Amino acid sequence: MNAPKKIRVLVVDDSALMRQLLTKLIEADADMEVVGAACDPYVAREMIRARNPDVITLDVEMPKMDGLKFLENLMRLRPMPVLMVSTLTEKGSDISLRALELGAVDFIAKPKLDIARTMSDYGEEIAEKIRAAAQARFPERALRPLLPLAKVGEWRTSAEHLIAVGASTGGTEAIKTLLVTLPPDGPGILIAQHMPEGFTRSFAARLDSLSRMRVKEAEEGERVLPGHAYIAPGHSHLLLQRRGANYVLRLSQSELVNRHRPSVDVLFRSVAAHAGPKAIGVILTGMGKDGAQGMLDMRLAGAHTLAQDEASCVVFGMPKEAIAIGAVDAVASIEDIPALLLKQLAAMGPRSTRA
Repeated sequence: MNAPKKIRVLVVDDSALMRQLLTKLIEADADMEVVGAACDPYVAREMIRARNPDVITLDVEMPKMDGLKFLENLMRLRPMPVLMVSTLTEKGSDISLRALELGAVDFIAKPKLDIARTMSDYGEEIAEKIRAAAQARFPERALRPLLPLAKVGEWRTSAEHLIAVGASTGGTEAIKTLLVTLPPDGPGILIAQHMPEGFTRSFAARLDSLSRMRVKEAEEGERVLPGHAYIAPGHSHLLLQRRGANYVLRLSQSELVNRHRPSVDVLFRSVAAHAGPKAIGVILTGMGKDGAQGMLDMRLAGAHTLAQDEASCVVFGMPKEAIAIGAVDAVASIEDIPALLLKQLAAMGPRSTRA
């Protein structure tokens, strides 16, 4: 019997120490191998031609040609899965988000070299992201323009209804597609996107600049308001609670769930418990099963649930798992989900006057 094919990885980083460290961490996993380590994009280009890697890890800041320019050229001439390796700085997070717009599958923060305890965790994280990248597809961009959708209506400016969204690999662009088309007067939106601490604030700010609604990083104890979208911080689970007639947000640094914090399951379960049929759940592109069981809890509590379809997903993992266990009412492309959300909101009827 032939041995399973290993994931072939090319490491691109100008630091010899980082190339050595990444190579060691990647090759610690039996299902992947490093087929080359390049010190700059020009060497990387020749190695891609000669060694045909399945996945590239790419440093953001590179000599001779910066990582973004190299990525842009690569995605135009030879699209392939790229995992960006970024510094944990505001500049690094902004550049990483731009890299995702250009076609990178995901990114990972550079490890803290002085903390030995984190190396094992970091090795697991980079291996997981490389496996996800190896499965990634490159969905064709929608030919039709993403036009803003119509006003929701005055009755839905109350805080009674809300939308909960979960995503992972490929999710930053999917969430952007969702938010830029939604009107400014819709229900509050709670979002759990698998993303490292230090990056979610920049992600929220970028979405806020592009969307008609207000987008911000979630804060402990704040009230959920219509026309606002709240991004779970990279260091905490995001939960919904009820305080009198209002919804409020809670943040928790409890244990990882499905190896994630924030976890989509944690968010969805809290929404099922406190909003039930007043909520709509949306699960988007991502590897793994986080969110599937929570979405089933939402559906059983009376919420309407939507999943992104395989054709528009970068990785059809999380939606597939939710569909498989019967947690999903409808499946649609990311371009069609915003209109379905507004249709479902209209079907939920005007705001009830009962307590």
